[in-house]
Amino acid sequence: MAIEQLKLQNQLCFRLYTASRLITQAYEPFFKPLGITYTQYLVLMVLWEKDDQPVNDIAKKLKLGLNTVSPLIRRMEKFGILSRHGSDSDKRQQLVFLTEKGKDLQNKCESIPNCMVDLLKDCDICLEKLISMIPVLDELINKLGGNE
Repeated sequence: MAIEQLKLQNQLCFRLYTASRLITQAYEPFFKPLGITYTQYLVLMVLWEKDDQPVNDIAKKLKLGLNTVSPLIRRMEKFGILSRHGSDSDKRQQLVFLTEKGKDLQNKCESIPNCMVDLLKDCDICLEKLISMIPVLDELINKLGGNE
């Protein structure tokens, strides 16, 4: 007999995981023609806000480890989306910056957020309800992942 708190149907974490995975999958058709992944899109968004950032800062903003971000950046560099150079102030630090191809992707990605909103509307999901979840999710992320 299953212990009640161990039933899958009683798990908040399963719902968060599944929703995240399914939303990430929903992005895929938009990213595939551009040759990028969801995680690469996140790196690009960080750099579109402020270009020429240390690898460490990108990792912190995305709440990802360097062991995840460094290979990701290397792949993006291989595809010509971004590049790296040493910092003038700290020779040990690598700064990441957008290439022209990376900058051009911003215009190509501009419509993606609205397409995702339309997709959620097509699923009869109330946008206001989703937006109201943002502060709760932010609080959860900040408490579990450290407040950056």
